[in-house]
Amino acid sequence: MKNHGPASGEFLTFRLGAEEYGIDILKVQEIRSYEPPTRIANAPDFIKGVVNLRGVIVPIVDLRLKLGCPTAEYNSFTVVIVLNVRNRVVGAVVDSVSDVLELNRDAIRPAPELSSTSVDTSFITGIGTVNDRMLILMDIEGLMSSADMGLMDSLTV
Repeated sequence: MKNHGPASGEFLTFRLGAEEYGIDILKVQEIRSYEPPTRIANAPDFIKGVVNLRGVIVPIVDLRLKLGCPTAEYNSFTVVIVLNVRNRVVGAVVDSVSDVLELNRDAIRPAPELSSTSVDTSFITGIGTVNDRMLILMDIEGLMSSADMGLMDSLTV
């Protein structure tokens, strides 16, 4: 079992393809409409570039590409969730934002243990259920500061 699952709390829910995800609302700084960022040479595909957010240069990560969604189309619903992760500002591109849900401990189940090495479940903290909806609860701080993202090392000066 991973960290005994997340505690109860409020989660911002968003969609990536057909799946609905939830992240700790306390990590969210703001939600903005998508605007094409300035590309950075030699960056991985999932790092779309950077934008200037009120004088702060913010790296933009497309979570759809990072998490292996088959398509990543940009439309009027596409938004950037601006996150504050380890005192750094990072933008995450998602298909759409749904709502903010309060989940108590009874509504959260532990993340499944998958033995396959091709499936990385280390950033899934649990599965939340609300009526007939299932939410994949993510450790967005852990995901954004993982080594393959390269964001935290390159941002710490």
